[in-house]
Amino acid sequence: MHHSPIVRRPTRKIRVGSVYVGGDAPITVQTMTNTETCDVAATVAQINRCVDVGVDIVRVSVPTMQAAEAFGQIRKQVNVPLVADIHFDHRIALAVADYGADCLRINPGNIGNEDKIREVVAAARHHGISMRIGVNAGSLEKDLQVKYGEPTGEALLESAMRHIDILDRLNFHEFKVSVKASNVFLTLDAYRLLSRQIDNPLHLGVTEAGVFRSGTVKSAIALGGLLLDGIGDTLRVSLAAEPEDEVKIGFDILKSLNIRSNGINFIACPSCSRQEFDVIRVMNALEERLEDIRTPMDVSVIGCKVNGPGEAKEADIGVVGASPRSLVYMNGEKSHLIDTNQLVNEIEAMVRAKVDVLEKAREKEIIRAK
Repeated sequence: MHHSPIVRRPTRKIRVGSVYVGGDAPITVQTMTNTETCDVAATVAQINRCVDVGVDIVRVSVPTMQAAEAFGQIRKQVNVPLVADIHFDHRIALAVADYGADCLRINPGNIGNEDKIREVVAAARHHGISMRIGVNAGSLEKDLQVKYGEPTGEALLESAMRHIDILDRLNFHEFKVSVKASNVFLTLDAYRLLSRQIDNPLHLGVTEAGVFRSGTVKSAIALGGLLLDGIGDTLRVSLAAEPEDEVKIGFDILKSLNIRSNGINFIACPSCSRQEFDVIRVMNALEERLEDIRTPMDVSVIGCKVNGPGEAKEADIGVVGASPRSLVYMNGEKSHLIDTNQLVNEIEAMVRAKVDVLEKAREKEIIRAK
């Protein structure tokens, strides 16, 4: 595994349930449910599907007191940290704090007068939970819309600082901040400006990024650019798609920058007339079969011997395509030949055997450390 040369911006560390965000904590991946919150069974099922693909934190919209009661039932049935998304009504924030929320996503400026904000902060402090200030380009305060004419990085920064100042005055510092926009350049500008002003952890995202393909590209460019600058402590890829897909793409972005791995990093050629097997078919099958694996591992599958050996030498497991048998590299060394017609089965078996070895070694290290 290659190490990332990225130097993260120093931030304070806060806690979202059992997960830490900021400081030296790993960059976390979040998503948000899109079920009706009052449909407890459907929401729990969706959260558990996200847990299966490795999500660290899940946000749940809580627009009504009825939804707050449902949130309390959901909280009892899942183990992952939950962020309650709340707007305007401070009583909902108080309720979900009692029901076990791990973080409150609010904008202090739209939650009511200062007495109401004090109540919410007091509840958060009492329960030991954090907050997220979430600023979006599409919902800037009216006076900022007039002042700047259109959403700009400076406008998003000013909006964020207003909310931050409220919490600072109340001596509450357990919060993270997001300044999201649907435009890549606006997102980059806003986060870069904010990162120079505060040391709180930053929640990265491109809001309303779009459908699966275009939204993934937008998010990868914007979030990737910020992460390369060392900016960002947690992220959500906001797609008009299933939450599980958001989680997978989030980890793919981190994986591509060698920041954090969640399962297998596949290296595969785009395929051409030199290929000795159907690379696309094999890779699609392997990705589906090995989706359950969370152990970090580099697996190279190349269709011919032109680039195959070089890539295989850098991978935990590498396969160089040939017919009738393909050459396997293990930990950078030539190992053995396998039947090219059985590549999917052979590679899956090798990966799972390697996972068993790595996990047993990790367990021994944990026991030794204790």
